[in-house]
Amino acid sequence: MNKAFAALADPTRRDIVARLADGDATLTEIAEHYDVSIQAVSKHLAVLQTAGLISRTRQAQSRPAHLEAEMFDRMNGWIERYRRRAERRYRRLDAVLADLDTPTHDHHDDTPHTTEGEPS
Repeated sequence: MNKAFAALADPTRRDIVARLADGDATLTEIAEHYDVSIQAVSKHLAVLQTAGLISRTRQAQSRPAHLEAEMFDRMNGWIERYRRRAERRYRRLDAVLADLDTPTHDHHDDTPHTTEGEPS
């Protein structure tokens, strides 16, 4: 899964993934959206494929790229697990802060206070 997150660190690869979310596409179809060589786009696709985010099948003469939803489901599960952990920590922190905000009457003494000039 580390490879998947690393692959998505690159903005061009994230954009390719977004395009593939609309449907499978060939290298040539993907490359026409970028101002880089077909070889550069091919390298991006190779990184995404190695990370398990896309697969490429052979259909006649083309090799369309296809998003692998299962990998995104796994990544989402991982993110969700840590989001829930963070949420629990924040709820505990909120509870601690709420306790600190609640005034307590344990900290005053019962001795009468006098102001200057008054008899005690």
